[in-house]
Amino acid sequence: MESTPPFLRGLLSSLLVAVIFALFARTWVVQVFQIPSSSMEPGLRAGDHVVVNKFIYGPTRWSWEKEWLPLRSPRRGDVVEFKFPQGTERRFVKRCVGLPKDRIEIVDKVLLVDDERQAEEAYVEHQDERIYTRSLILDDGFRKRDNFGPILVPAGQYFLLGDNRDESYDSRFWGLVPGAYFKGRPVAVLWAWGGSGAAEDQQGQAQAKKIPRLVR
Repeated sequence: MESTPPFLRGLLSSLLVAVIFALFARTWVVQVFQIPSSSMEPGLRAGDHVVVNKFIYGPTRWSWEKEWLPLRSPRRGDVVEFKFPQGTERRFVKRCVGLPKDRIEIVDKVLLVDDERQAEEAYVEHQDERIYTRSLILDDGFRKRDNFGPILVPAGQYFLLGDNRDESYDSRFWGLVPGAYFKGRPVAVLWAWGGSGAAEDQQGQAQAKKIPRLVR
């Protein structure tokens, strides 16, 4: 190393610092995530690449951390990336609609939180005009889609739904998500892509479409 020219040592040092910073940022701060399905349409489409803030829901050890650092608990309406709760490493993106202690119910496609109708028109889409009843002769995939609950969200758990409400595989079918499974909050669309997404909802190809740069 002593025989290495000073400018080369400086370049190698700069590259090393850049790699360390990139690895730190990817692990703890931001990461690019590809939307796997059409469950968040129309705002996010299958194949879109979004920037995820991985820092916002970070665990804390002392009270001063939330006062001095840009950390906070999940809020109703947040779009979140999370680990699928049924024992796999798959990542999903859904909207958080139910917080701990909330009473959640869906009546004829209408979301109620503590018996209050939620104003979701700005981001929720219903592609199927049919409304399935609570009839026990229906398969859960139909019955729970349009009429669900009521349930009380326990401490440390969250209820999540896709914005493409009639075509989303979410908490109506696989249950609540522990807050510890939250990996971050998508904050911006890096670029839109018109290819097909993989398939938790088994949807076909999604066409590219101009969408807002920031995730609502």
